[in-house]
Amino acid sequence: MAIIGAGFGGIGAAIRCLQNGFDDLVVFERAADVGGTWEVNTYPGAQCDIPSALYSFSFAPNPDWTRLYPLQREIQAYIARCADDFGVTPHVRCGHDVSDASWDDLAQVWRLTVNGSAFTADVLVGATGPFSEPSRPDIPGLDDFDGDVFHSAQWDHAWSPEGKRVAVIGTGASAVQFVPQLQPRVAHLTLFQRTPTWILPHPDRPIPQRVRSMFARVPVTQRALRGVCSIVQEMMVPGLVSHPSLLKPAAALGRWHLRRQVADDKLRAALTPTYSFGCKRPTFSNRYYPALAAPNASVVSDPIVGVRPAGIETADGRVHEVDTILLGTGFKLAAGEGFSRIHGVDGRSLSQVWGNGEMKAYMGTSVAGFPNFFMILGPNSVVYTSQVVTIEAQVDYLVDALKAMRRRRIRSFDVTQSAQDRFVDEVDKGLEDSVWNTGGCSSYYLSPSGRNFTFWPGYVFTFRRAMKHVNWDDFDVRTGIPTRPAASTTTQEVVVG
Repeated sequence: MAIIGAGFGGIGAAIRCLQNGFDDLVVFERAADVGGTWEVNTYPGAQCDIPSALYSFSFAPNPDWTRLYPLQREIQAYIARCADDFGVTPHVRCGHDVSDASWDDLAQVWRLTVNGSAFTADVLVGATGPFSEPSRPDIPGLDDFDGDVFHSAQWDHAWSPEGKRVAVIGTGASAVQFVPQLQPRVAHLTLFQRTPTWILPHPDRPIPQRVRSMFARVPVTQRALRGVCSIVQEMMVPGLVSHPSLLKPAAALGRWHLRRQVADDKLRAALTPTYSFGCKRPTFSNRYYPALAAPNASVVSDPIVGVRPAGIETADGRVHEVDTILLGTGFKLAAGEGFSRIHGVDGRSLSQVWGNGEMKAYMGTSVAGFPNFFMILGPNSVVYTSQVVTIEAQVDYLVDALKAMRRRRIRSFDVTQSAQDRFVDEVDKGLEDSVWNTGGCSSYYLSPSGRNFTFWPGYVFTFRRAMKHVNWDDFDVRTGIPTRPAASTTTQEVVVG
């Protein structure tokens, strides 16, 4: 088995496979260390917006979280520790970029090219995650800017904000986190905002040592907290999926938070969202609004028309002179380069099959025409809670399939187009009244045509139940005598390390 990516998805898949006797596997990670999103996103203030009690594998609770919402460095360390503790680390190849993965239908295997070397795998797991490829905006003149330019996911730690005139493009979760970190240190911070973000008061607090000690001594206490956090997250589902009016209290809290922290009427109007709460990803912060209300900060809502060597020009004709441009512009969810590297039965890549970002899959995991391929956090697999929960359900689905392959001597299985179409239709119907479809905004949740390719239309427990076992009636299955022991899932034509 070949697993692409060593974040929560890749490490989680490797752990469960090893625990079930599938030990012929390699995890390819292009970065220098494990951690995925949490290895590369090292910008100041990087923090998860899911409670720490819920942001871990259910089988590997971490009593040592220092805050209610975990920090980037702690999450990365947790993933690395899980890889060590569960014996995955020897199977990980960091600094190994998969440039091509193509299905060989005659041999019934995947053929991979990794750092110029060839590998063969019976099963391919795509665990690159949705936040793996930074999105750089297509702004005329950006490459000709005289100062520093970098994305939040490619933070230049040699760069110093002291005394700089800094422009921030984007108002997503990363910008909400790093803006308050930079504002007190810069000469001036200018936020270029296309759409304001819903911001709620942040409930984050340090976790006292005595509480962490209790979690370690009495694990049931942390499991109880995890359960409470899960219920709170689940309470959002009816409002998001079917009855957006239920989200009005959250919107009222957001407006109150803005009024409380921003006194200036003009600035407050600029920062007030005009779309429904939840349509775009809301976030938490107690420092974002005060940072933007500071004397050395300004918010620009006029559209950007181009970048000049000395600054950013907006539609009103003004050139805002700056020394540094920071891109908080998110990630390529539907147009990631990695999708162009995976080729199915007919030689077409995932990018070509999906065309213009129209991502579709069966159970958020399998794609018609790509046998023996599993996506972690694929289209319409996201549940409104910790994505580690989604990952665990998909990994259980993977393991169930591997057991059937071993038991029934299955060489390959490919979801039928009709089964995939049926699943997509059911998802679309389940989301037609959701806030993402009716909330009056465009977001990275939606494809260019407006289809929601991100969310599962229901609760966590319905997703877990759906992913418990593979429905083999929805697959074209080929059986035969394997060329090696049935428990083996990976061979290498060139061995690394």
